[in-house]
Amino acid sequence: MAPSPTGSPALTADERSALTAEVRALAQERNAVILAHNYQVPEVQDAADYVGDSLGLSRQAAAADADVIAFCGVHFMAETASILSPQKTVIIPDLDAGCSLADSITPDQLRAWQARHPGAVTVMYVNTTAETKALTDYCVTSSNAVKVVEHIRAEHGTDVPILFGPDMWLGAYVAKELGLNGSGTFHVWDGECHVHAGIRPDDITAVRAAHPDAEFLVHPECGCTTQVMEYVASGDIATEGVHMLSTGGMLDYAREHAGHGGAAIMATETGMLHQLRMAAPDVDFIAANERASCKYMKMITLPKLRDALRDLSGEVRVDPALAERARVPIERMVAIG
Repeated sequence: MAPSPTGSPALTADERSALTAEVRALAQERNAVILAHNYQVPEVQDAADYVGDSLGLSRQAAAADADVIAFCGVHFMAETASILSPQKTVIIPDLDAGCSLADSITPDQLRAWQARHPGAVTVMYVNTTAETKALTDYCVTSSNAVKVVEHIRAEHGTDVPILFGPDMWLGAYVAKELGLNGSGTFHVWDGECHVHAGIRPDDITAVRAAHPDAEFLVHPECGCTTQVMEYVASGDIATEGVHMLSTGGMLDYAREHAGHGGAAIMATETGMLHQLRMAAPDVDFIAANERASCKYMKMITLPKLRDALRDLSGEVRVDPALAERARVPIERMVAIG
């Protein structure tokens, strides 16, 4: 039997059906809501109540009318759910499901950076630990990073220094969109997601040659964003054919293009293909890099989800004092949208 993306033997159709039924029954018994990120394996996405990107999942966690939140994602996401819903039991099917981007800045590193820039406003991607969030003024996701930085500059003045992290590719995208390159006020941390950073300019060149008429859906965390923008600047790719999108934005694109056919090259983690192809089965969605798979996201499996719901294992709880501080930048992010 061929291995699944999780590294475990792939489930048969009967096993998948039986496990899904068991998961849904346990969720009802526990009064649990199952949240799954777009990068989860298809069978986990299919068993969830809600599938989405970081911002969508944050909103669902805050609004969930349930006793238990089963979070199928990585650890910082479950922490965020616990921060937003301290009265609920938050579980993750594998406590070891981490995040290379969240690990790319530590609280001590952030404190030292802030000390070098007194008075700066700190903006951190939601892909950070609770301790890092507690030192932050505003959280962002890829879908609202530009909007949040615009808000800060409108509120605090265009000369306000901003510390943006930890993703350098998203930071570069924000700087380009708002004309902040060379401003001396927008400082970007040198961190990255190992999966998105691995989608390189050569990947774009090769897949574009194979599919010259395809549009581009590019996640701003990707290491190929500069290459795509250079194609646009040179006129090799029409501006209207390039879309810099969060995973939620990619899904909106799929829904809007359903029934229109065509092809779209998707530059993000390959788990996103499942939702895109369900939303627009007539569109040929092509991964910019078929190897762009997050091993941490793929640690969550249906059997692990079943076990976590059955045993209420893998609980993630944030210290109340820490959660109170970390909640402020998250709520600001959600309020701005």
